Amino acid sequence: MKLAFLYAGQGSQHPGMGADLYEAYPEFRAVLDGADVGFDLKTVSFTDPDGVLNQTQYTQPCMVAFAAGMTAILANKGIHPDYAAGLSLGEYSALEAAGVFTARQAVELAAFRGKAMAEAAAGVPCGMSAVLGLDRDTLRQACEEASDEGVVEIANYNCPGQLVIGGHKAAVDKAAARAKELGAKRCLPLKVSGPFHTSLLAPAGDALREKFTQITFGEMKFPVLFNCLGHEMGEGDTIPALLERQVQSSVYMEDTIRRLAELGVDMIVEIGPGKVLSGFVKKTVPAIKTCAVETCADIDALCEALKGE
Repeated sequence: MKLAFLYAGQGSQHPGMGADLYEAYPEFRAVLDGADVGFDLKTVSFTDPDGVLNQTQYTQPCMVAFAAGMTAILANKGIHPDYAAGLSLGEYSALEAAGVFTARQAVELAAFRGKAMAEAAAGVPCGMSAVLGLDRDTLRQACEEASDEGVVEIANYNCPGQLVIGGHKAAVDKAAARAKELGAKRCLPLKVSGPFHTSLLAPAGDALREKFTQITFGEMKFPVLFNCLGHEMGEGDTIPALLERQVQSSVYMEDTIRRLAELGVDMIVEIGPGKVLSGFVKKTVPAIKTCAVETCADIDALCEALKGE
């Protein structure tokens, strides 16, 4: 059986995530206790007393720490993927799983990325909207027709019938209205703090490019599928360049899921919190089994499911 790990992105975080894992697994504790991000990962992840978990610069290191800790637990149980990918931020967790980054590197890079994204978005009147029930080409047309109001681009290709647009607020609003005229079932404004995965985040890409000159990138132990490609890297690609590009260009999650099916993946383990990506898989390639792991009970259930394979 071929197994892929798919790592959740920003948006599925919640207070309490990982608290049971921290108590039960020393390898999970080691990840959360081992990174220096300028605040206490445990406090923000488990109780969030100051209500900051949903702020990008806090969300990102907390999510990557959770993911790296879960990856360590699964590895100690002998559960290793043949492929990995992640939604946006989750790509850093996929690369950590593949050995490109240490857990500490991944968490600290996520903290840097979160700050860079927050700074790039500061003061920009921006918006993002989920567009349901419209195909890619028609939505691109709506974006082009709204571009006189500013930047508006397709930021996420999540699954069939679910796309996300982002950019300047006036342009996003106009594109969403035009999308409805062109047949979209619904357009839902998203509560986000920046125009993520659009060209407006270019300053964050610049900051990451500079940061990556100080980082040692390890060799991948297994293939990672990249957001901005929708598949594995090619001969002319480098991981730093792809990560720089990723923060300011579209996330091809539907394409990534279809590619995992082409590669013969039978089961996708979503490393949470949440089950958003499992939903994308079911809508894209329903034949692939999914299993979301967030808690101690979920890990036990996954182990039982894999015994039967």
